Amino acid sequence: MQNINDVRNKLIAQVADSDNPREILKTTELKQLYSVIVTLPVEERGVYGKSINELKQALELAISSREAALEDATVQPIDITAPWDVNTDYPSLLPIEHGTQHPLTLELETIIDIFTRMGFDAIESRQIDDDYHMFGALNFPENHPARDSYDTFRTEEGFISPAHTSTMQNRILVNGRAKLEAGGQIAAVSYGRVFRNEDIDATHEHTFYQCEGVFVSETANLGQMLGTLRSFFEVYYSQKLKIKTQPAYFPFVEPGLEFAIERPVALGGKPGEWLEMLGCGMIHPNVLAAAGIDSTKYRGFAWGGGIERLAMLKYGIEDIRHFESGKLQFLRKFL
Repeated sequence: MQNINDVRNKLIAQVADSDNPREILKTTELKQLYSVIVTLPVEERGVYGKSINELKQALELAISSREAALEDATVQPIDITAPWDVNTDYPSLLPIEHGTQHPLTLELETIIDIFTRMGFDAIESRQIDDDYHMFGALNFPENHPARDSYDTFRTEEGFISPAHTSTMQNRILVNGRAKLEAGGQIAAVSYGRVFRNEDIDATHEHTFYQCEGVFVSETANLGQMLGTLRSFFEVYYSQKLKIKTQPAYFPFVEPGLEFAIERPVALGGKPGEWLEMLGCGMIHPNVLAAAGIDSTKYRGFAWGGGIERLAMLKYGIEDIRHFESGKLQFLRKFL
């Protein structure tokens, strides 16, 4: 028995120092212990064999512990964002290009700058809202077919990821009511991301950006709206432009219009080529009433359009999916 204990202590010590501890199970000393069994009297073989099995179990336990320790010692954390591996002289490979703003951020800042210089406040839209501000306050009756034209995302609690920045219109009107009553006017643009359950292709995305404008006063009229929009696009494209409109239906305006500009020369345009840019119209009296504004005394106009569309036309971008793709090849064009 003493011989087994000596072998046990020796082999476990070897396991503790070994880089390949499982090989120790093949040692001749362990095999020799098994060969002794046949030389022993029959009545001693059971006890001796049991001792060898206990030795082997202790050895297996020591081997498993050593293998785990070796694995922990050799595994190194990996930074998957690093442009080098752990064996590289990384300081010489540090990226030298500088990041910049996303093209949509650049265009949004340009748009906001134009409108704020025209006297409009700029208000960021929400990314989660309720049914009232999305539909109810904007003259969408319950179960009205117009609600179906907005493929909206809803939470289990009934909240909505806004499908348009018009979700801010009621708040703008309510907050600006005091200005009207003091003899002033409401002038604001809201901007932000909107979400729709769209089939994705080169011209449709489930997530995109919009900018909406609202103006209310005692004398607001279509002429002012058309002049405001034409001034905006002339500054945005840095040239004089012709405009035209055609009738359209939106529950929150009456009359509703589609607004188009003659394709700018900067976009390769020629006389007679038109681009539909946004929807607009005079704010519906029900929308004013929902904000507590007397529609017999005050009138307003509103408009809204997508930021991606403006950027795609301005830079000749052929696929709207590029904006959300995170592709560096695309983003580097705007450095």
